[in-house]
Amino acid sequence: MQTQLFCINIIFILTLTARLTVSPSSSQFFKDDSVSLSCEEDDSSAGWTLRRNTNMENRTLCGVDWGKKNSSSCKITDLFTWDSGVYWCESNQSTISNMVNLTVTGKLSVWMILQSPVLPVMEGDDVTLLCKTKTAPSNLTAIFFKDGVFIGKDSTGHMTIQHVSRSDEGLYKCDISGHGVSPSSWITVTGDTLTCLCFCRFQHSQCDDKSGAPLLALLSALSYLVPFVLLLSITFSIPLKK
Repeated sequence: MQTQLFCINIIFILTLTARLTVSPSSSQFFKDDSVSLSCEEDDSSAGWTLRRNTNMENRTLCGVDWGKKNSSSCKITDLFTWDSGVYWCESNQSTISNMVNLTVTGKLSVWMILQSPVLPVMEGDDVTLLCKTKTAPSNLTAIFFKDGVFIGKDSTGHMTIQHVSRSDEGLYKCDISGHGVSPSSWITVTGDTLTCLCFCRFQHSQCDDKSGAPLLALLSALSYLVPFVLLLSITFSIPLKK
């Protein structure tokens, strides 16, 4: 008689060992602006580098193909529209960080951007949106939209969403009469404990250390248990004949 095969499903809980941050914190920029990107590392021995994909190139390296490298950060001065693309940190073991999509606006007909958080925001936080033009004063009346639906109007070009929740997650843009409409920016809202743990390791101001401590202990224990569980999985997956 052949025994039934046993299947053990293992859920791996992973934390980022590097996180890409952007300064100023925005996903939209004007041509000729400057931006700094940094790999906030948990393991400096992993050899983290900054890479990007654009319409013109793929997996190009900071300091070699674009930007000026300084340790684990990279600065781009005098941005051009072809700097628009996806940016990330990558280790020498090909592990990657979170990815950030940057848009550079350079057309005279679209000299507008919407400044919004480039990284996920925690539920309960306040989020401020800023509608900016390149050639006009910043105190112009702006209209704001979420997923194409009007959500508010402000005479200073600012809009604050208080105590955000998951329902506030979506695609935002702004419009200033006579100056055009900005590109759209996606805002992510998270209340997940594991995501909060990742934030605690890189953005302490956004999380309570006590909320992350138990999960850190669990992850530490899992690092020892996973090899043992894998061995059991292999053992019980072998068909036995009697």
